[in-house]
Amino acid sequence: MQIQIFGTNKNFDCKKAQMWFKERRIQFQFIDLKEKEMSRGEFDSVVQSISKTVGSRQDALEQMIDKSSKDYSSIAYLDDSEIEDKLFNNQNLLKQPVVRNGKTLATVGLSPKIWETWS
Repeated sequence: MQIQIFGTNKNFDCKKAQMWFKERRIQFQFIDLKEKEMSRGEFDSVVQSISKTVGSRQDALEQMIDKSSKDYSSIAYLDDSEIEDKLFNNQNLLKQPVVRNGKTLATVGLSPKIWETWS
């Protein structure tokens, strides 16, 4: 397993995710989105992985948006075609943590039930 956790150090769900993997002695790499954002390839693989479970790319993007974010108003009324670029360019709008396992599996938000299946 190649686990990557994208988030911020101040986010409690990110801390819970890190603790969840530590308790199970699963190595992971934490990437602080305030220091280094996801590359376009990483972002696309997360969207692709989530779209497999929810049905479409637009549904995946909708699920990735943190609606409680203070910046949510900047994305709330955009056309579907503009949401992906806005979300990529302002990754503070992502629901955290974003957890990747390799290039094909990913979750947004706290998802320990899904992580348990990654063995």
